[in-house]
Amino acid sequence: MATIHDCSDPTELLSGMRLARKAISRGALVVMPTDTVYGVAADAFNPAAVQRLLDAKGRGRQSPPPVLIPSLATLDALAEDVPDEVRALVDEFWPGALTVILPARESLQWDLGDTAGTVALRMPADRVALELLAETGPLAVSSANLTGQPAAVTVSEARDMLGDSVDVYLDGGVGGTASSTIVDATALGSGGEIRIVRHGAISDEAIYAAIAAVSDDSTPADGATA
Repeated sequence: MATIHDCSDPTELLSGMRLARKAISRGALVVMPTDTVYGVAADAFNPAAVQRLLDAKGRGRQSPPPVLIPSLATLDALAEDVPDEVRALVDEFWPGALTVILPARESLQWDLGDTAGTVALRMPADRVALELLAETGPLAVSSANLTGQPAAVTVSEARDMLGDSVDVYLDGGVGGTASSTIVDATALGSGGEIRIVRHGAISDEAIYAAIAAVSDDSTPADGATA
C-alpha cells in the first residue's frame, strides 16, 4: 500500500512533494490536504488521469471534479469571463473554501467529464496544497472518499477508502469537517444571478453580502449620472 508522508516533518515533506509531483506528471493520483476535507488529485489536463480519479471514487462522468488553482491569475486563464460579482467573491474568500462555477475557455485541451462547457474553480488556503499546485499547475481535485461515504478529514481515512488506487498520500493533519461552498456564476453573462448550489464552510449570508457590495459600488450617488 502507498505510504503516507507527514508534511509536518521537513524531510518527509520534501520527499512527499517530490513523489507527488512525479505521480501527477505520469498520470497517477495523489491525496493532499486542503483547508476543508482531504482531496484526491489528478492532472487536470490529462483525461486518463481524470478518469482514473473518477474510477477510484466510483463516480461517473456526470459528476466532474472541481479544479484547484495556485493563484488568482490562473482564474483568468481558465475561465472565459470573470464577472465583477465573481471578482468580489474571490477577493473576499480566496484563498479559501469557495468554489465558483464559470464558463470554461473553449481553447482548453482537457476532459473533466460532462461539464457542459463549465469549470468549477477554487484556490485553497492550505500551504501544502498551494505549494503542490504552484509546481504542477491546475489539478482536478475531488473529496478523498468513495462516492456515498463521508469525506475524509484525515489522511488515514482517505487511505482506508482509496487504498492503492492512489500513489502518494500527503498528511497535513486533521482537516476541516465542512466542504467548500459552491456557487454557480454561469448565468451572470446572460443577465441571471449567482446561485448557491452547495452550502458549505462559507455562509450564504457572507456570499450575498459580498455580492451586494458590488451592486452598492455600482449604484450612482444622488444627482450623478450612470
